[in-house]
Parts: sequence; structure tokens; C-alpha cells
Amino acid sequence: MKTFIQSPITHFSFTDLQAAQPASIKACKRRLLLIVGSIVLCGTLSMSAHAGSLFSSTEYLDYQLPKKVQERCTARDNCPDIEIKYLKTNHKWINDVANQRINTLVVNSKPSESAPITTKATPASVKSALDGFVASQLNELPRDSAFAYSLMVTPEYVGHINDFEMFDISSYVFTGGAHGMPYREYLVFDQKMKKQIKLADMLQSGKKLQFKALAYNAYKDWVKTVDKDVKNYEKNWPFTLSDNVTLTDKGIDIRYQPYAIAPYAYGMPVLSIPYNKLGGVIKSRFIPK
Repeated sequence: MKTFIQSPITHFSFTDLQAAQPASIKACKRRLLLIVGSIVLCGTLSMSAHAGSLFSSTEYLDYQLPKKVQERCTARDNCPDIEIKYLKTNHKWINDVANQRINTLVVNSKPSESAPITTKATPASVKSALDGFVASQLNELPRDSAFAYSLMVTPEYVGHINDFEMFDISSYVFTGGAHGMPYREYLVFDQKMKKQIKLADMLQSGKKLQFKALAYNAYKDWVKTVDKDVKNYEKNWPFTLSDNVTLTDKGIDIRYQPYAIAPYAYGMPVLSIPYNKLGGVIKSRFIPK
């Protein structure tokens, strides 16, 4: 999804200052990879210009490789890359929802649409999952392998529509092979009602089938950008409706994970339904004023 901001967003970003401070950024990255220890303030901060301003930043999980893993991977020069960021805003309830989801993604490090994640995670289960993940590299890869496992999860502020603040969470898992596995999901928060919004909350009563039909049309439009034969493509990669949705300044975007409706090489397809087709389908409060 293209990043959108309905009104100005002021960014205060350590990562955006790389040109001015390359040494400090690289030093922090090296500490993460080689020491995987005390990590602080290598994140981004953004501020919404709307009433009831939302300040958003990220901060790293302070995780240390188990001693035995650290010793062995340092000797081989291929220590696992663990980069877990948490959301830190001036709204605790948003932090709680987003960071619980991040923890769950860490514990279930290979999410997919066909196997939705429902298990809640605790700090103890996160550490246990990370310890198991990094140890698996030593157990599964040959001693002379140059590969290093990677597990990265990060939240990002996306934009603001009416009463709603939009974020997404991205993850990436690499455990060898031809490529890693990315994953991305949207989070929509209702500042007025103080709750997370799902697709079902956006739809008017009894309108899911109509929304699905609109999404199917968007799917066919997207297929035409990658294949001339829509019917043949659909035989191999049939349409399914995902509830991984967000609001944009133009409509609703639906994101799919790799292999959901397309080969890995096509990335994570996004189907877009414009607001002018959503009248009478979604509730009016979800359409930009």
C-alpha cells in the first residue's frame, strides 16, 4: 500500500538521519547483530497533526543470544539476526494491542492466511521462542554454512482517516533456502471508541457478499496487470477474501500474503476498492470527510 497521510505528519526519525549520522546507526546495528544486547533508541518518531495528536515511535526488544549460541555463531561469523521492534505511542491501549500482536508474530514466526494466529504470547514465551529460533540455526544448518537465520518484526505508522489511526506490522523470517518469508498485516484503531477495527466493523449489516463481489472485481483487475488470461490464472491462484484491510485516502486496501493469491515472485498483492464503489457497503464514518 502506498503510504498516505490525510493531513501533514511531522517525522522525527533516527533512521532518516542516516546521512548525517551514519556511524551511530551502523554502530547500533552492529550491537544488535554481534552482541544482540542492550538496544536503545534506534527507531522512528512521528507526530499526527490532527486533534488529539498521536505520537508514534518504535523501540527494540532487548534480547541477548544464549551464551552457547553466541559463542558458536561468533566463531562461525554467522550469528542470527534478531530485530524485534515494539510500538510506543502516547496511547497505551494502542500500544497494548499492537505489541501483543507483535509478540504473537514472534512466537508464531511463520504466519499465513491459511493458518491464522490466535494464540496470545507473553514475554516469557517470546524469549523462549527466540531462544529456540536461534538455536535451530546451529542444529539445522551445516557447520560450514555462511547463512544466518533472520527474524524481524516492526510496526509502522501509516496514516489517519477521520477518527482512525492506521498502522501496519511487517515481519520477515529467513531460515535458509531460496528466499525468506515476508508477512504484513494492517491495524486500524478507532480513537473515538478506543478499539481496534476489523473489516466486519466497517461493513454495513448484510453487506459482506457485496463487498466480496467488489473485492473479486478488484482481484480480476489486478490479475490483468500480471497475466493476460484471467480465467487460466484463477485456476491456479483462485480468489479468496482476506480481512487484512485498511483505509486509505482513496478507498479500502486489501493485502494478501505471499502465495495467497499469487506466486511468491509477485510479492504481497494489494487489491484496492475506491470509496465511490463503497457507498451503501461500508458505514459512512469510514469514508473520509
